[in-house]
Amino acid sequence: MTVMQKPLLYTYRRCPYAMRARMALIIADIAFDAHEVSLRDKPPDMLALSPKGSVPVMLLPGGQVLEQSWDIMHWALTQQGASDWWVGAQTDENRKWLAMNDGDFKHHLDRYKYPERYENSDRNIYRVEALQTFLLPLNARLERTRFLGGEQPCAMDIAIFPFVRQFAGVEPDWFAQQTMPSLQRWLANWLASDLFVHCMHKLPSQITVKFPPLDTHRRLTMPIGSPIN
Repeated sequence: MTVMQKPLLYTYRRCPYAMRARMALIIADIAFDAHEVSLRDKPPDMLALSPKGSVPVMLLPGGQVLEQSWDIMHWALTQQGASDWWVGAQTDENRKWLAMNDGDFKHHLDRYKYPERYENSDRNIYRVEALQTFLLPLNARLERTRFLGGEQPCAMDIAIFPFVRQFAGVEPDWFAQQTMPSLQRWLANWLASDLFVHCMHKLPSQITVKFPPLDTHRRLTMPIGSPIN
């Protein structure tokens, strides 16, 4: 009988929830295997572990299954050496940002990005709702400190920016024209970070492979030149 030595992450490259999980594992320097899922042909092994059928799903060596991105982040970032990332996110204010992001903002984002999936959905209405109820307040928050963790990044930054990235990608010119300099700078710096670039490494589809480790000769840096460690 083969014993698992590493966690196995079922993932999808462009899914913002899966991005969260991959970045947390990278930050914690946890070696893991990854299975890039085809959304049209989901692997039976993943569905046996998690009938909900959405990514990410992580199988731990001991057999425990984590089905939510935030649970995977929690597991990874509470391992030795990465706890500051998790602790920095655990403020009442940050928990509210997570609830808003995963709740109303995700609702508006889906209907803005994919109006054809929702009956009588006017994408412009949802664009305005997302801007006024989430993006502008987030810009105001980032005017106070450059990260949601203060002067250092935390788990909440990497939990939220993939969704803002998705929103910005719908109409990039429109997004660039909005007056949200702190938010736009925060997003641009995260997208240029070593962490995000490595997280987006393209994997072969529908097979399990070792997620490539970081080049140990190159220091992983965070936005605005702030190092991880």
